[in-house]
Formats: sequence, structure tokens, C-alpha cells
Amino acid sequence: MRTYQELFRTPEFTPFFLTASVAVAAQTVSGLALGTLIYAATGSPLLSALAMFGPSLAQLVGATTLLSAADRLPPRAAMTGLALLFGLGTAVQAVPGLPVWAAFAVLLGLGMVASLGGGVRWGLLNEILARDGYLLGRSVLNMSTGTMQICGFAVGGVLVTALSPRGTLLAGAALHLAAAAVARFGLGRRPPRATGRPSVAETWRNNALLWSAGPRRSVFLALWVPNGLIVGCESLFVPYAPRHAGLLFAFAALGMLAGDTLTGRFVPRRWRERLGAPLLLLLAVPYLVFALHPALPLAVAAVVVASVGYSASLLLQERLMSLTPEASSGHALGLHSSGMLAMQGVGAALAGAVAQRTSPSTAMAVMAVLSASVTLALAPGLRPGRRHDRTSPEPAHGEAAA
Repeated sequence: MRTYQELFRTPEFTPFFLTASVAVAAQTVSGLALGTLIYAATGSPLLSALAMFGPSLAQLVGATTLLSAADRLPPRAAMTGLALLFGLGTAVQAVPGLPVWAAFAVLLGLGMVASLGGGVRWGLLNEILARDGYLLGRSVLNMSTGTMQICGFAVGGVLVTALSPRGTLLAGAALHLAAAAVARFGLGRRPPRATGRPSVAETWRNNALLWSAGPRRSVFLALWVPNGLIVGCESLFVPYAPRHAGLLFAFAALGMLAGDTLTGRFVPRRWRERLGAPLLLLLAVPYLVFALHPALPLAVAAVVVASVGYSASLLLQERLMSLTPEASSGHALGLHSSGMLAMQGVGAALAGAVAQRTSPSTAMAVMAVLSASVTLALAPGLRPGRRHDRTSPEPAHGEAAA
């Protein structure tokens, strides 16, 4: 599968695409509204930031407790039910007089459930598309996510002013309900990918099995750590260039979109396994220029070039699927997504701590050195030809293979 026309002609891909895109728009609009509401109530920038980005860290909790359900639930029913749950939770956060602690309790619950949603969603994508179509499909969804986030923040800002934060939360809840409707009536009915009852113990067991194979372990670490450290660089755009941070973020998104388009559409199969580590190095090395505190034009150029390297994630996800049994694909992709988001939060915290003791530009260069060092350490495990039998080890008693 090499063209967008072929992709959108694939049965179920269009409703899947619409469901995922509307869900991203709902989360973006709701996050902005809740952050504004919490800041107005508390005056705390920290609590406001946690209201917007805290769910990323909460996904780590979900990844260690809920992920065994990702392959053991019917995908259509799970996606529909999760969208309805998010709609309900978002509507609850709009209730007048809701205490701040209660809003965060709802947020924590939704963040944990989001890890399960990622596993269900990306496991279903792996079913809808043939193995050779996953890369192109995920690149299109990445591009949609970036576009919907940009539009969501823009529209959300208008809605917060026109409707109030609570009105905007209700608009976000309505978008979640729309995603639920598209999933229910657009997707086909499919059985679960694995048998058995989901449980915390099963989640830990499957995590351990997925982690037990050296090649898979290298891919997971490559998906999580270099990316997270460079997100730490991006978290310092505001203190680095307060008047031009929006420009840096916009050009970072542009570079990411360009990389996803080129990698998803034009990279030949024979190059895919070879480009993972080089693209991760590309993600880090341009940020070394920030050690010199470059002028804005050079900073923008460095950010654009570096962000092309985010497309390494597409190639590494394809590699992960080649190393993972079909019955555990949702669990593996959910673990990737949750770990990546958690590491992005860790990277931002680490970058902020370094910047507090040095300067934003120095901290960005330090994070780039760390990211490149991790990539070089992982590169031997990412070389072509390092394979693991996707059918082993076979778990007993009907458990999903890992």
C-alpha cells in the first residue's frame, strides 16, 4: 500500500480516521478549557499546566494496570464505550462549583483509561490495514493529530472567550460523543484479538513478556527515550524566546509533518529498518546549535530540521509490529504510546531542572547530547536482521503471546 487513495479505499479506515481525529480535537479543546478554568480558580501556573498535560503521566499508571484489556475487548465496543466515558467525564468537569480536587480526580481517571484507549485504537489499526499499510496509515494519523491540535487550540481559544471555559468543556464533551457515534456506526464488529480475562496481574505478565526479548526492548527504549528528551527541548521554547515561542512551535509542527509525509509515503521498504537510528540522531543533533544561543532564523531552521527526525517513530512502530505476535499488538502499541507520553513528561521536567540551574539554551543542548547518546547506545539493537520469533514464547492457558 503506497498511496493515500489506496489507504482511504481500505474498508473501515475512513471511519477509524474520523474517530481518531475528532477525539484529538475533543481532547485539545477540553484540555485548554480545563487549564483555563483551573488557573482562574487557583492562580497556579503549575496546576494549570498539570490540568492540560497531567493525563500523559497518568497513562503510565494505566499502562501498568489496564493494558491487558486492550486485546481482550471487542474493538468497536471498546472505542465506542471509551469515547462515551470521556464525554461523560468532560461534562462532569464543566459542572459549576466542582472542587478543584474533584476535577483532578476525574482527570486522573481519564488519563489512566486513555492508555487502554491507545492500545485498543492502534491494535485495531493494525487489523484494518495490512502489514505493509500500517506505516502509511499511522503517518496520516500523525499528520491529522498535529493538524487537529493546531486547529483545536485555535478554536478552543475562541470558544473559551465566546462561551466561557465551562461552555468549551461542554463543546469538548459533544465532540467525544460525536467520536463515539462514528465508531459505533462506522466500524465493523470484530472479535477480541486475544482470549482470557483482563487483570492487573495479566497486564504485568504481558508487559514482562513483551520486555523479555532484547530486540523488542531496544525498540521500546528507542521509541520512548530519545523522543522524550527532545520534547524537553521544546518545553523550553517559551523561556528561550518568549516573544517567538509560537513561531518555534509552529515550525516544529511543520518539520514533523514533513517528516511523517516523506517517511510514510516515499521511503522504500528496503530502507526502513536502516533509517530508525539515523532519524533519531537527526532529531537531536540540530539542537546542539542552541549551545551558542543562535539568532531566531538559525533557531527556526534547527527546529525544522530536527523535527523531521520524529518520523523515526513510524519506522520503529513498524519494526515493533514485526517483532510482536498479532494477539498482543494492541498491548504492545498501548505500551509504546503510554511510555512515550510519560517520557515526554519526564523530559520536560528534566529540561526545566537543568534550565533552572543554567539557562534554557544550555539545557536544550544538554538534552540533545543525552538524546544522541541514548540513540548511539541503542543503535546496535536496532540494526537490520535482529529478529525475534513473533510466535514465541507461547504463553500457557490461552494467554496472549508476547
